[in-house]
Amino acid sequence: MSPALLLRLEGGALFFCSLFFYHSLRGSWILFVALFLWPDILMLGYLLSPKLGSRLYNLVHSEILPVILATSSFALHQSSLLAFMLIWLGHIGIDRVLGFGLKYASSFKDTHLQRV
Repeated sequence: MSPALLLRLEGGALFFCSLFFYHSLRGSWILFVALFLWPDILMLGYLLSPKLGSRLYNLVHSEILPVILATSSFALHQSSLLAFMLIWLGHIGIDRVLGFGLKYASSFKDTHLQRV
């Protein structure tokens, strides 16, 4: 199995797990849809420079910050933070399924999965 296929399968698992757990939280599906694309707003950094754009994009398209948010949500007993984290991870997962990986500073089209 190729690494690119494996990363896409992991993305699919992440997406479906986020949907399952969001449903288990009884989160609002209207909110899920409304917030699903929020990480893509940081692509606007590419208007200033590819380096800034790739850094901002990668910041919100890696699992690091959502995991920190999940830890905080458990520590603070805030299920709304957990719901937001699941929406965020769902977005990251579907991006991986579609082949949108983390970006290199050279170009928006250069990702760790493929050239898009």
